[in-house]
Amino acid sequence: MSPTITKIESTEFAFPVEDAGTSPNSFSLVYDPGETLHRKLFGIKIHTDVGVTGEYVGGNSPAAAQINLFGRFLVGRNPLDRERIWSEVKRALRKYDRMGMGPIDIALWDFAGKYYDAPIHELLGTYRTRLPAYASSYDGDMNGGLDSPEAFADFAEDCLDRGYPAFKLHVWEQEAWGDVDRAVETVHAVGERVGDEMDLMLDPACQYETFAEALKVGKACDEQEFFWYEDPYRDGGISQHGHAKLRERLDTPLLLTEHVRGLEPHTDFVANGATDFVRADPEYDAGITGAMKIAHVAEGFGLDVEYHAPGPAQRHLMAATRNTNYYEMALLHPDVKNPVPPVYRGDYADQLDSIDDDGTVSVPDGPGLGVDYDWEYIEDHRTGSTHVYE
Repeated sequence: MSPTITKIESTEFAFPVEDAGTSPNSFSLVYDPGETLHRKLFGIKIHTDVGVTGEYVGGNSPAAAQINLFGRFLVGRNPLDRERIWSEVKRALRKYDRMGMGPIDIALWDFAGKYYDAPIHELLGTYRTRLPAYASSYDGDMNGGLDSPEAFADFAEDCLDRGYPAFKLHVWEQEAWGDVDRAVETVHAVGERVGDEMDLMLDPACQYETFAEALKVGKACDEQEFFWYEDPYRDGGISQHGHAKLRERLDTPLLLTEHVRGLEPHTDFVANGATDFVRADPEYDAGITGAMKIAHVAEGFGLDVEYHAPGPAQRHLMAATRNTNYYEMALLHPDVKNPVPPVYRGDYADQLDSIDDDGTVSVPDGPGLGVDYDWEYIEDHRTGSTHVYE
């Protein structure tokens, strides 16, 4: 008989990040010595009648709220019917951004891997098992960390010495500490220090107020031959027309689509010539199922997909994707840890020192996601009651 979902549990928890805080505008994560930031995530369990549980830790509050809309709908369904579930939940969330699909779909893939005793990348079709990683920095600060162009250049050089083949800058939040001239100076400082030895990227995270500012910084990226220029200006990363115009005036390839949700908007972005690299995220883009659809769309157009953020789901996706280049080890800083949850038993980690001598990370080879979550930690740091759907 086919397996059946009997219950879904969603537990919100928080974990501390020492010496971290937010910028004065309370949006960007920055180094803040002496402060402690608490980040919230969710632990998802999908229970079945065959004694196998699909698990995932991640997500956010908007995603959890959407799971409230469809969680009970999944009870009684076959957890292996991922494509059918994906399609029906996509329709059910048509009035929303569908962020709630991601954590559930990833947990369903974890169930499938455990059910078939295979890692997810093997179910998808393995292309590689070592993943080249890039060091993706914290935002710039004025607290004695990444507080100057020279500090960014020093950190990039340190990452090069550690074996990273590429480095991405997140510079200053413009309204708090930054300006376009400082960003330009930082692009040149890092490019002149390590540009001959590393691929370099810049992600302003939609900071620049105008097309003109985005163009000015992009010209600096051209001069330093950056690998890509990501989400440059204040449209929120969603204007196809604006980015198509920016592409006409820059040599540096653009990376967009982190902030558009779902398969069809990604496809339209590519088809209308508004990006060079395509961004996908299993949490943001409706799970492993959704992210793989985006990867194949990019492949069909002859473009590369770059998966956003680190994590076991991203590792499995990259392992099964030919047209991708780098694993994002984010966020890194010389003085503070990457703000990822300490919920992994065993040797899985996403930190500055997690790469090998060749600048790569491995893909978990256990069943499903291949990681062992510390559910005792999650329970001890629970922020409220567990939502149960049955």
